[in-house]
Amino acid sequence: MNLPPSHSESSGFDQLESRIQRWVWAEGWTSLRDAQEWAVPVLVNADQDVIIAAATAAGKTEAAFLPILTNLLNHDVPPGSVLYISPLKALINDQWDRLSRLCEQLEIPVVAWHGDISSSKKHRFLKSPEGVLLITPESLEALFVNRGSSLGGVFQHLRYIVVDELHAFIGSERGKQLQSLMHRVELVAGHRLPRVGLSATLGDMKMASEFLRPGNADGVTIIESKSSNQTLQVQVRGYIQPPMSELKKKPVKLSDQAENEDETENEASPDFAIADHLYKVLRGSNNLIFPNSRSQVEWYADQLRRRCEKDGVPNEFWPHHGSLSKDLREQAEHALKAGTHAASAICTTTLELGIDIGSIKTVVQIGAPPSVASLRQRLGRSGRRPGEKATLRVYCKESPLKDGSSLSDQLRQGLVQTIAMVRLLAKGWFEPPRAQGIHASTLVQQCLSVIAQCGGASAADIWKSLIAEGAFPKVEKPDFVKLLKTLGKHELIVQDSSGLLLPGTVGERLINHYEFYSAFTSDEEFRLVCDGRALGSVPVSRPLTKDQRIIFGGRRWQVRDVDLQAKVIIVSAARGGAPPQFDGLGAMVHDNVRQEMRSVLADTIPCPFIDQGAQELLDEARKTFVSLGLGKRYIVESGGKCYLMSWLGDHANDALRLLLNHVGLSCDNAGLTIEVDADIGRTQMALKEVGSLDAADLDSILSEVENMLREKWDWALPQSLLMKSFASISLDISTAILFAQSHSLEK
Repeated sequence: MNLPPSHSESSGFDQLESRIQRWVWAEGWTSLRDAQEWAVPVLVNADQDVIIAAATAAGKTEAAFLPILTNLLNHDVPPGSVLYISPLKALINDQWDRLSRLCEQLEIPVVAWHGDISSSKKHRFLKSPEGVLLITPESLEALFVNRGSSLGGVFQHLRYIVVDELHAFIGSERGKQLQSLMHRVELVAGHRLPRVGLSATLGDMKMASEFLRPGNADGVTIIESKSSNQTLQVQVRGYIQPPMSELKKKPVKLSDQAENEDETENEASPDFAIADHLYKVLRGSNNLIFPNSRSQVEWYADQLRRRCEKDGVPNEFWPHHGSLSKDLREQAEHALKAGTHAASAICTTTLELGIDIGSIKTVVQIGAPPSVASLRQRLGRSGRRPGEKATLRVYCKESPLKDGSSLSDQLRQGLVQTIAMVRLLAKGWFEPPRAQGIHASTLVQQCLSVIAQCGGASAADIWKSLIAEGAFPKVEKPDFVKLLKTLGKHELIVQDSSGLLLPGTVGERLINHYEFYSAFTSDEEFRLVCDGRALGSVPVSRPLTKDQRIIFGGRRWQVRDVDLQAKVIIVSAARGGAPPQFDGLGAMVHDNVRQEMRSVLADTIPCPFIDQGAQELLDEARKTFVSLGLGKRYIVESGGKCYLMSWLGDHANDALRLLLNHVGLSCDNAGLTIEVDADIGRTQMALKEVGSLDAADLDSILSEVENMLREKWDWALPQSLLMKSFASISLDISTAILFAQSHSLEK
């Protein structure tokens, strides 16, 4: 339910414990913010689930903890505790600093628990489990595995479970692990616990509520702050990326220090112009710069540092990504937070979540944003000061057009996607998480964890705690039975004479390894090999089939074989025109974004937030859109190729490509378009065949997919459950079939 605004400006404050009231006064607050005011009466009695949604820096932590700590102080016999779960160690450290300042005066312990915390501090909490415990899902998993028999005592007086950055968990293996852990905490505590979710980015409150309390979403109270009033200013700049063959290399010497470096750079690349512009407009202020890869992070950090050296000024630009050491990441964070000198971080998603890095002037995106939700999350860092606007700068690179250019490039896919995302952001829309996945990989981990926690468990107990009443209700009993048999074949579990399931020889070894506690793996890098020569490596997060074409190094390649064990993709050079910029392996675009891209292309008025270069590129794209009649047609021919325009997101487009392949049509998903090796008549016939397929026939539909083993424990799944889990996470088969049914006969 949505909470109505409070009618009294001070009703929430009056319910806070007197010492907390004094702390509020001491902080110089003249009033509570709206979310803080509304949260107090809802949370103070520890009797309901709550989601607090508010912009970054809008006081969500205080909104949750002022009433929670009031509850602990008002009912201090026996002393109660709070479990705070965060996706990041860095965020835990931030919150520890923040909460400690308040809790020290209240004599309430605050304990951080992760790999960098000493064993003695952890033991003190286990001996006297009171106050606030800050922990990651992985460390909580380790508690279950290693201290399962004693957790009943540890969580006996637990009053709340608080989940920070709730949106970061929904729809992922890690999120499914978190759901399972929250349920298991309640089982060992012996009572239902109020769950409190905090987030700045939640596209669908119903979905978020269902995630927080599965099966009782209507019972979750929603507190949504309206106090942001953030004003956004945007500029999108457009650049032409020359083809590799035309890039002339010449030595670059930006400083005396670099004179001895044997290094050449492609000065014709727009990356240099972008680096020059960034240096010009950002120097002297704090900013976040988001390229779309770690290699680009390093390149831009290096280029911007060199420009500082050339001008003889202190460096203001710091790289920040997951492969850097903790010390180097903290160096960048400290430079941003210190406030003594200007500092900008060139980063991946590592600085997207709520780590305190102080006030940011500008958020920069290089290349099309991964999603509207990520844009919104990143912009929450900017414009925090009163009267200051949130500033977004986006730099889009497009390919020059020539004979044989793909339709995706003719329609300026990256630029149009960026414009569409900014328009949706301005309307207040952003992607809800994709939460329908079965996530059977994490079910394997949770089965082993429950067995380790209890020193053995029956199949009936596991079924009840994890599936019938737990986080995996979509798993059917026949699949569960097959799963247990498969786990036995892999020696992950064994069954004793009484029917008790115990760790097998392989299971015991894996459970006792620290990597067991994590439910997820990053997208693994695959090496691309052609004629025995390594071309490089790419992270693969999309379905991969033989004969599929991919883009790498500015060229088009055809997949000949995939070695999952060695993580190698064997390719050969593919014929065809100039490759599109889209590589077919990146972030998943939502259906609504593609529909908005269609609207952008159909519009005739200039776009108000793009520069002249971007406007010229957009005008080109709009002319192509009109000349091909794409406002009404879904199948067109251009440049000697046939294209299917579904205007669907990537989960549906990936499914559509697989289904068309399945009925004998060779085609590739190029993002905005599906490139088809057939004429319009054959494409329509293939769509008719796809429209008659059964979405549940996964054995047949997924027979050509080479990389279904995507998640950490997929290797341990029976084939039927693997297919169901893969399809539920990666594809939208039903939407693809519906599209085929609707458009197979269109002219």
